[in-house]
Order: sequence, then structure tokens, then C-alpha cells
Amino acid sequence: MKKPGLARLFPCFPLLETEYENRMCRIMTDNSRISSLTTLEQALQARKSDLTVQHWFHEQAQPYQELMAYYRCAMMEVETKFRVLNEAFSLQYDSNPIETIKTRLKKPENIIDKLLRYNLPVTVESIENYINDVAGVRVICAFPSEIDMLAEALLRQDDVKLVQKKDYIRNPKESGYRSLHLIVAVPIFLHDKKRMMKVEVQFRTLAMDWWASLEHKLRYKKSHPLTEQQNDSLLACSEIAAELDRRMEELNDSIDR
Repeated sequence: MKKPGLARLFPCFPLLETEYENRMCRIMTDNSRISSLTTLEQALQARKSDLTVQHWFHEQAQPYQELMAYYRCAMMEVETKFRVLNEAFSLQYDSNPIETIKTRLKKPENIIDKLLRYNLPVTVESIENYINDVAGVRVICAFPSEIDMLAEALLRQDDVKLVQKKDYIRNPKESGYRSLHLIVAVPIFLHDKKRMMKVEVQFRTLAMDWWASLEHKLRYKKSHPLTEQQNDSLLACSEIAAELDRRMEELNDSIDR
């Protein structure tokens, strides 16, 4: 089967550099698109009748693929902004504040579950209008102060619009979870128009990310909920991780003086 051309797969990047062409081709090959639709169909089959699934795929499959392509483009736009910022801070301060950048597109079954949980119709319009975290970018820093610095630098850019902010660093969740969450809207440029797309940006330190990753693994390891003692232990570990962040930042500041 002949594969679609690059312009058809990536309408928002008509003049890509070679590096980005290679990268985008790895992200969105024919196989990945088929796999995404297969997963979506399986998720729908588990939640809807056969007739409903057939109708959905007849009406929504192509728009869904296009929307996911736009979200991928938006993720790359935000990731590129952070890579440029990291380079700029490196030149100015001889230090790279960003340790790692991770991106992810929400799984089809999780998108459907969220729509059904909020009693919303399973349509591409509902996905775009009501789900803010379809596209996600996670930025991992060494120190807490670098999180504020990077968030402010991102929001100063005139093509970035802040939609929502949740600061779980200054106000941690009851579980002990710490992170700064921003929902931002960024433009992607199609061949005939500009389109604003929402991306969730999560900022964490290395310690916050370590705790959150292990907490998720432990909490969802079993089908039954954790005991009160186990939840207390996770919360205590979160406090230890926060204290580690504070002490390492103090050490870093004393070395810089």
C-alpha cells in the first residue's frame, strides 16, 4: 500500500527541515495511525454497541486522525520553545535549567473514558473543547526556582496564551503530589490558516518526578486501593523529596555565591 505523502500527513509543517522531517515521520507513520484507530475502536467497542461504533467511525474517524495530528504539531511547537529557552539560558548563565523534556498524547481509551465520565458526547468537538490535556509536555528541572523561571519565560512569549494554571508545588495535593500545571494555547500554522491548540505543560524537579512516577506505579499496581498506612507512607516520602529539593537548592545557591 502506498504511503501518504509528508504534506498530507503533516499539513502544519509544509516546509520542514530534514531533522524534523525524520522525526515527524517516526512519530506519524501509516502504522501508527492505523494502530491509534485500532486502539480507539477497541475502546469504543468496550463501551458502546456495535451500531454506535460503526456510526462513530463513519462520521468521526477522519476528523479524529486530523485532530490528533494537530495535537502532535502543538506538542512539537511547545517542546521546541523549551529547547530554545534552554539554549538561551545556557548562553546567558552557562547553565541548562532543563534536565529532560517528555511528550505524550493521551490514549484513545482514556479520552473516551473522560468524555463519558463528564457525560459529554464522544465527538472530536467535545475532545477539543472540553479536554485540556490531550497533548502533554513535561519539563523536568534540577531545582524548584528553575520551574518559575521557565514558566514565566514561556508565558512572556506573545504567541502563548495561558488558559489555566494549577500550582501543586505551593499547594500540594492531599496525596503529596507536587507539580506546576499550565494549560496553554499555542498556534500551529496550516497550509491555509492558523489554528490555536491547547497543550498541558507540567513542570517538576527531578525529585518531584521521581516521587510521582513511583507513586503512580505503586498506586495502580493492584486493583484494590492502598491502605491508610500505605497512603501515609507515600505522603511522608513526598515530604522527604520536597526537603531534598530545598536542601539541594540551598547548596546550589551557596556554591554560586
